[in-house]
Amino acid sequence: MKKVSLYKTFVYIVFSLLSITVLVPLVWVILASLKQNHEFYGNPWTLPEGIYVQNYIEAFKTAEMGEYMLSSAVVTALALIILLVVALPASYCLSRFSFFGNGVLNTLFMAGLFINVNYIVVPIFLMLRDGDNILRQLFGNGFLLNNLFVLALVYASTALPFTIYLLSSYFATLPYDFEEAAYIDGAGYFEAMVKIMLPLAKPSIITVVLFNFLSFWNEYIISMTLLSKAGGTRTLPVGLMNLMQGQQAKAQYGIMYAGLVLVMLPTLILYILVQKKLTEGMTVGGVKG
Repeated sequence: MKKVSLYKTFVYIVFSLLSITVLVPLVWVILASLKQNHEFYGNPWTLPEGIYVQNYIEAFKTAEMGEYMLSSAVVTALALIILLVVALPASYCLSRFSFFGNGVLNTLFMAGLFINVNYIVVPIFLMLRDGDNILRQLFGNGFLLNNLFVLALVYASTALPFTIYLLSSYFATLPYDFEEAAYIDGAGYFEAMVKIMLPLAKPSIITVVLFNFLSFWNEYIISMTLLSKAGGTRTLPVGLMNLMQGQQAKAQYGIMYAGLVLVMLPTLILYILVQKKLTEGMTVGGVKG
């Protein structure tokens, strides 16, 4: 019993320290975003003299963070829609039906889990650039680069292996009785999937939506590579990096930290709202049998 209590105490201490290492920088950034410039030249740990919301106004207007946030919202929403439209039927078919090539497709999607998308950014960019050159020769204009829809398509494509793996694993744990009852009542395969299986897989769907939302919203390298044109077409992480570089030169640290908060806030709110469903989606597939 003493060993168990000592182990629990050790675990609590470790997790408490980890929580502090996460919470302290987060709170510090939020407080720093409310400070005026002259407050940064004193003790960095002092509380703000007041709530200086002008930093957020400047970040939205002067630094165009509002336009960058809109671009990120559009790209993330499009990528999630494309991903779910493709991944849900694919994972359902791969996990519930036996057909020629089923094993090969599952193996290919599993292999995709080991490909780091950052390693294939340059080939993706070169393919899109060459495609743009061909379109310019044929039609006088290209649209594959600096295109939010194309960026969303790339995001969805690179997230398919993980999403299909997670959803297929969950679908495989569900009993066949529900589908058989639906078939007896006259439902087709598509109707059974939409009305019966997808509602049952809601925890797993919420899990993949959250994980991919965090990935798409915070992604920087692909966005920076495929959206080279300056302006509102850039996503929030790219705009934030430009803001940080510009504000460091001007010593406008409050605006810079306000931009950081704008990037973090949507992900924090979403995580708080779906935290319970996220935990359920990650664990329930392993306990059903």
